[in-house]
Amino acid sequence: MPIQTIVLTTPRSREAYPEALRRVSYVEPDTKKRLVFLTNIFTIPAQTVADIFKLRWEIELFFKWIKQHLRIKSFYGTSANAVKIQIWVALCIYLLVAILKKRLHLSCSLHTLLQILEVNLFERKPIEQLVRDAIKQIMEPEISNQADLFKP
Repeated sequence: MPIQTIVLTTPRSREAYPEALRRVSYVEPDTKKRLVFLTNIFTIPAQTVADIFKLRWEIELFFKWIKQHLRIKSFYGTSANAVKIQIWVALCIYLLVAILKKRLHLSCSLHTLLQILEVNLFERKPIEQLVRDAIKQIMEPEISNQADLFKP
């Protein structure tokens, strides 16, 4: 298949990237879904371009998972070493909490367990008791004399 070269035409896109781009079309063998990539690399095979984008997507999914589960809001340092250290620390904490949940046979989610531990970080109680008390509070909300506006 010949190399397809394109140029962006709208004023805004042309201003953002005035150079020519390569259009690579790829059909995913498993799903038969056609994917189209734009790249400024003209020297490598189309399969390599598709593989690079596939790996990049996996990295994006990994960072999305990190944001959702490890609760890293922002990185304190921006060097490669600082980012790696922060990710490793967050992963270690996540795994320790997962091990704790499994060993103590806790029924709450990892997210809930992390919140309980976060709120009670300096409490001097056994973890089982902290979790039991917190779940009890969640299950049995306090009875209030406050009128409910949304109940008939």
